[in-house]
Amino acid sequence: MNSSKRILSKVGLGVAITAVLLFTLFPVYWMLSSAFDKKASSGGQSLVPQEFTFDNFIFVLNDGGFGVFLRNSLIVALVTVLVSGFVCLLAAVAVARFKFKFRTMVLMMILIVQMVPLEALVIPLFLQVKSLGMLNSILGLMVVYVALSLAFGIWMLRGFVQAVPVELEEAAYIDGASWWRMFRSVLLPLVMPGLVATSVFAFITAWNEFIFAMTMLGGATDQYTVAIGLKSFFGLHSNDWGSIMAASTIITVPVMIFFVIVQRRLSSGLVAGAVKG
Repeated sequence: MNSSKRILSKVGLGVAITAVLLFTLFPVYWMLSSAFDKKASSGGQSLVPQEFTFDNFIFVLNDGGFGVFLRNSLIVALVTVLVSGFVCLLAAVAVARFKFKFRTMVLMMILIVQMVPLEALVIPLFLQVKSLGMLNSILGLMVVYVALSLAFGIWMLRGFVQAVPVELEEAAYIDGASWWRMFRSVLLPLVMPGLVATSVFAFITAWNEFIFAMTMLGGATDQYTVAIGLKSFFGLHSNDWGSIMAASTIITVPVMIFFVIVQRRLSSGLVAGAVKG
């Protein structure tokens, strides 16, 4: 009796896992199937591509101008990741290791900023970017994305910095290391998992965000990112589903590549700083 119950429970668990996987992966399969289906553009897509083709991708990259959108998004995402990571790391070290006036107030402000809905910041950031003369340019969009990433990045990295024992830093000083050598060889490898996590957040924000990009770039089509460029394949009365799915597939690839790259750094960073260098 107990064995039959165990078998039923395993079967039920297997069915539940299969259902969750199908529910999760089916949209991805549908996207790929439609992207490679020639008849998808006319609304005739099916579970299996009826006529396999790369025409949707060729149209998106050439006639659809998606190559320009990809270039703009890559520039914006990489600059956002590098600048926000550098600023967040230095700010996190400052609030975690040094005591200064209004330190608690600064931490409270960082926490409060995370509670504010992003939609509430559209108009204030728009006015700031306008006053800086950076509207309709990816430079202004970079400034916005860096600002959006700072609060989360500083708060997360602060916890990683605080988790590093101060004795490790003191041991490095005793061995004759300068502050920069200690930072590079001891502190940085130990906080690398947190830095990778904040980089992932910054990259996803810069790559997929739509509202701020549409507001800041306006009608400057040559500055559009992939999130806005995807909108150009939606029509008033009909949609080019083949191009939409091909563009969505192209958008997904850089995110997957970025995750593969940072995943290695995430695992290696957990132990790299434990070895005296």
